[in-house]
Amino acid sequence: MSNVEPDDELLDPNMDPPHPFPKEIPHNEKLLSLKYESLDYDNSENQLFLEEERRINHMAFRTVEIKRWVICAMIGILTGLVACFIDIMVENLAGLKYKVVKDNIDKFTEKGGLSFSLLLWATLNSAFVLVGSMIVAFIEPVAAGSGIPQIKCFLNGVKIPHVVRLKTLVIKVSGVILSVVGGLAVGKIFEYFRRDTEKRDFVSAGAAAGVSAAFGAPVGGVLFSLEEGASFWNQFLTWRITLVIKVSGVILSVVGGLAVGKEGPMIHSGSVIAAGVSQGRSTSLKRDFKIFEYFRRDTEKRDFVSAGAAAGVSAAFGAPVGGVLFSLEEGASFWNQFLTWRIFFASMISTFTLNFVLSIYHGNIWDLSSPGLINFGRFDTETMVYTIHEIPIFIAMGVVGGVLGAVFNALNYWLTMFRIRYIHRPCLQVIEAMLVAAVTATVAFVLIYSSRDCQPLQGNSVSYPLQLFCADGEYNSMAAAFFNTPEKSVVGLFHDPPGSYNPMTLGLFTLVYFFLACWTYGLTVSAGVFIPSLLIGAAWGRLFGISLSYLTGAAIWADPGKYALMGAAAQLVDECVLFHREVMSTPVTCLRRREKVGVIVDVLSNTASNHNGFPVVESTDDSQSARLQGLILRSQLIVLLKHKVFVERSNRGLVQRRLRLKDFRDAYPRFPPIQSIHVSQDERECTMDLSEFMNPSPYTVPQEASLPRVFKLFRALGLRHLVVVDNHNQVVGLVTRKDLARYRLGKGGLEELSLAQT
Repeated sequence: MSNVEPDDELLDPNMDPPHPFPKEIPHNEKLLSLKYESLDYDNSENQLFLEEERRINHMAFRTVEIKRWVICAMIGILTGLVACFIDIMVENLAGLKYKVVKDNIDKFTEKGGLSFSLLLWATLNSAFVLVGSMIVAFIEPVAAGSGIPQIKCFLNGVKIPHVVRLKTLVIKVSGVILSVVGGLAVGKIFEYFRRDTEKRDFVSAGAAAGVSAAFGAPVGGVLFSLEEGASFWNQFLTWRITLVIKVSGVILSVVGGLAVGKEGPMIHSGSVIAAGVSQGRSTSLKRDFKIFEYFRRDTEKRDFVSAGAAAGVSAAFGAPVGGVLFSLEEGASFWNQFLTWRIFFASMISTFTLNFVLSIYHGNIWDLSSPGLINFGRFDTETMVYTIHEIPIFIAMGVVGGVLGAVFNALNYWLTMFRIRYIHRPCLQVIEAMLVAAVTATVAFVLIYSSRDCQPLQGNSVSYPLQLFCADGEYNSMAAAFFNTPEKSVVGLFHDPPGSYNPMTLGLFTLVYFFLACWTYGLTVSAGVFIPSLLIGAAWGRLFGISLSYLTGAAIWADPGKYALMGAAAQLVDECVLFHREVMSTPVTCLRRREKVGVIVDVLSNTASNHNGFPVVESTDDSQSARLQGLILRSQLIVLLKHKVFVERSNRGLVQRRLRLKDFRDAYPRFPPIQSIHVSQDERECTMDLSEFMNPSPYTVPQEASLPRVFKLFRALGLRHLVVVDNHNQVVGLVTRKDLARYRLGKGGLEELSLAQT
């Protein structure tokens, strides 16, 4: 980050600066927001830290490791329970809504006046989405969307305010339920130690557990946390609050009937659970359970969040291995191999908890057949065999899916730019969400009303069959696609026998649902886009299979359901040398090893700079040049000033006790602002000795190092600050994460992005 970094944790959380809403917010790709700060993933190995590490004997080390496994188990269990709650709520609320609308349509089909049925459907959708959107827009905006981008940012060292708070989790869960039930084209998949390194490991375990519960794949949950989530692999828990908001938002969005899914937000929910459990306290509820204090730091929290993300993937898709891979590949820029088994364990626990609870709920306690929120059923019929001459066909379908995905991303990008510029007021965001819900219901109703694709009823293959103008014993095929939750529609496209859909029905459904999903993604609701993508791919894949069946004379290998599966899968896929001195911040604000309190207060109070890391220097006796001695953080200086750790007070015996590492952990993560600390005029003349509290071995690079090498150091080590020194160990500059993010290589060479407060 840049040398100028106002940290959210150092600001008063109760004081939100007023910000007017302009009619248009300028936005382009060359703006860098100053609202987001960095996390300190590099442990400060000062004297306090080293003394604590020396006191840890073999038994204490084993105890810490056992606690890590216990936290991972807790992450998996809680993530699985959250997934169960979302699934059960969506099933019951959506079932109630579709039953009411179906009875109303059946009633007015005979009497006439189907416009009342349309009004009822649109009103129910809008009502669910109204509640789901309002709680997100006005209470916790960070709970919007799936939460996956925010979690990936956190795991790679970017601090997103409120992303892992309990309130966020509550809003997330409620919003997802309401959005999905509201009919939007979205998806619903989704405290022990008090230092960041410990917290990081358990968050990774929670992520893996979430993946396992959602997808029934514990190994996937571990791999998700390892490869996709963590920039440093050994991550712990901090995000209990955000989990609650995430879960609430998912519930409300799904129930609201939007073209969304409930699976994606499970990743965010699992991360919040992991972050919260690993800290052993709740800052929102103002409760400190005095446990897991060892893990209260950014590095530990990161590891636990990785586990939570993997657990969310596992809970959503019942794929623990997929969760681990997601965390490894998509989230983590740095991977600690010791976390792999803990994350896999959390993923396994997550999917097992979800499977066990849902089996009890469905009345089949010994039938563990619900490993994740989404279950596509078994493809074990004779028609699901694959022949070698189908490989070119599958390749072609993959190309089509890639093209459609590119078109979807391009359209959604321009729509997102429009929303950033014009639809930035919470009230406008709520109105847009309601409009999309009403339009979704209207378009679906018109297509169902105008469709004459009638198919015979076969057992209980259709959850809410609408007869409309079809003969007795038949149902409207278009209604089977629209008048259902996205998950059940996908399963129907996979397993319904040949002849269940007319090609015109599938073509219209694919076209309309594609644009509805594109419009829906990015709304201020808690929901994902994974299941809508699967549904679009399954629809055009089945249409492709029907066409292939016609061309081959209904060959047994040309099964429409098989090609619906292939379509769903397809829908989801010059050099120059620069040097870091071109991007580093200079001159650098340095502090002496023994510095006056007044100087430190003035530096911290300077709103024009807001530095977060300060090199500590000291002049030698035979030279006036100040050489680097260490690095100290703003948060550490804040704690020292708060406890008035001054040399003069210590000499007079006014200091009651020596400051311990626990004092820094108790202040984490919401350090008080410098404005709240009173320093008298006499105290300004006192001296503060930083030797005991600074990191005496910060990472440094010579001024000749190349920019790619510096980037690799930041990426691999999870750094926030990197000191640039000359041949005499004198500080000549400071490279931060914002410095790297502010510059990019363009067509005309190195380009600097403009800075924006939004």
